[in-house]
Amino acid sequence: MKTLRKVSASTKTMKFEDLITEINGFGRFQKMMLCISFVGRFTIPCHFLLSNFIAAIPSHHCDISSLDAEGIFGNLTQEEKLTVSIPAQDDGTPASCHMFSYPQFHLLTNSFSSSELPVVPCQNGWEYDNSTFISTLVTQWDLVCDNKGMSKAVTTIFFIGVMFGAAFFGGMSDRFGRKPMLLVSYISGMAFALASTFSSSFIMFAVLRFFSGFTITGIVIISSVLNLEWVDIQHRRLVCIIDSMAWAVGSTSLSLFAFCIRDWRWLTVAVTSPLLLSTVLWWWVPESARWLIANGKQEKAHYYLHKCAVMNRKEEVISRIKPEALSIIVTDERKKNYSYLDLFRTPKMRRLAILTGTIWFCVAIMTYGISLNITGFGLNMYLTQFVYGAIEVPSKLMVYYLLEKIGRHKTEAGAQLLAGISLMINIFIPKDQWVGRTVVAVLGKGFAVAAFCTIVLYSSELYPTVLRQNGMGYNSFLGRLGVCLAPLVLLLDSFWGHFSQTILCSVGLIASVVAWQLPETRDQCLPETIEDVEGTRKNLSKDHDKLEDKDKIITNEPTEVH
Repeated sequence: MKTLRKVSASTKTMKFEDLITEINGFGRFQKMMLCISFVGRFTIPCHFLLSNFIAAIPSHHCDISSLDAEGIFGNLTQEEKLTVSIPAQDDGTPASCHMFSYPQFHLLTNSFSSSELPVVPCQNGWEYDNSTFISTLVTQWDLVCDNKGMSKAVTTIFFIGVMFGAAFFGGMSDRFGRKPMLLVSYISGMAFALASTFSSSFIMFAVLRFFSGFTITGIVIISSVLNLEWVDIQHRRLVCIIDSMAWAVGSTSLSLFAFCIRDWRWLTVAVTSPLLLSTVLWWWVPESARWLIANGKQEKAHYYLHKCAVMNRKEEVISRIKPEALSIIVTDERKKNYSYLDLFRTPKMRRLAILTGTIWFCVAIMTYGISLNITGFGLNMYLTQFVYGAIEVPSKLMVYYLLEKIGRHKTEAGAQLLAGISLMINIFIPKDQWVGRTVVAVLGKGFAVAAFCTIVLYSSELYPTVLRQNGMGYNSFLGRLGVCLAPLVLLLDSFWGHFSQTILCSVGLIASVVAWQLPETRDQCLPETIEDVEGTRKNLSKDHDKLEDKDKIITNEPTEVH
């Protein structure tokens, strides 16, 4: 009985992190998971930034082919036909949205200003410059001039879908499990994206694009949490950085895809195709053992823990654990179904939800506000997209170092502060000094990306297992709301040239102050229940005493059996 008391004492301090560490918290099993999730996550930035290319507006002018067919132009060259049919802009190029009410042949013989001549909107559609794109949404449905805003709406429509999808998949994966909802996201995201390429109208495309965003967002929020729940404390930050590097790789790869594929339909197919491989690889994705235990499914949790131990060559460890013993890791609340309302029912959870939600909203609106407003590189759009993705790499490597060196909340608050300061500096740099403004803007984006990368890991560590996916879904919802508002903030520059920069700067500084209010999570065990967050979890000694006479838990000493 002396040894049995030692077993009981050991169980009183047992946490899931201890078990994961014993079976190798970052072995071959976890690395397999990261590789599988990397394939699916690679697609996310491609779709998030896809509108930069498929909704691009090429140079265009009124179609005058009908006049040519009537023989009005005679033997005029193409340049002369444009001169007599379409007014010239200040830079000498043909106007995009207007044409003369009738041909002005006298413009061929004198320098009379065309600005005073009567014009009408384009009567027979538009002619597009196909030197850069074969086909875009704009050329497909003539989204120019009075309909120009519809091309801009594509991004907003997509992110509205992402916003609601984040809330949906966050709640559903907490209720039905990570693995099945990940498959739903893979298949439905691929189906809606591919279906959009068969759209016969812009409205049909917009609806399918909304559902593409709605379904595809489940990939990122579910895989982030699933990867985090299978690694030990020491490797959380590494997993966070590896996950986020998928964004940098996808963002830079998008520029290569777009450069090689100039048709919007085939480009959409190309960036969606990795999801087919992800769907096949899903069969090797494990369910979260934390989630299974928290929901009273010890047998299934033991099955996946055994697979992990075998792959990590720690089979002797798991062989000494029986499924029933896993029940001591969580409380009786494990069978309860949780909802988003549980984020606000108790004081500390409510405070946590408000603080993290504020940070997600701020960092999202600032990051995308900077990304959409960085200009002056003097590069073509493909090279610019490549640079935007490439600069994220050093930013995330810096985060990897700082997360361990100074902790989560200092890294988050510091990155937000420096991003805000960068934006503030740009307010005072004259707009004609584009080199200086671009350098400062790139630094600002680097700090904003660092803040975004940090808050994803930070939030996952702050929320308890029973509400972690709900919490991430709620935060992602607010983050995508910020993304949707970012383009609208930039429009405020029409009232004052520095309006948007002032707002984005203020948002960064506010988020920095809010981040300082959060607790540090470095080297801390993940909370399992709401009671862990509130600090009111009951003593589990009664549950442990029931196991005192059974060898159901791993110990460092052999158990004597009499």
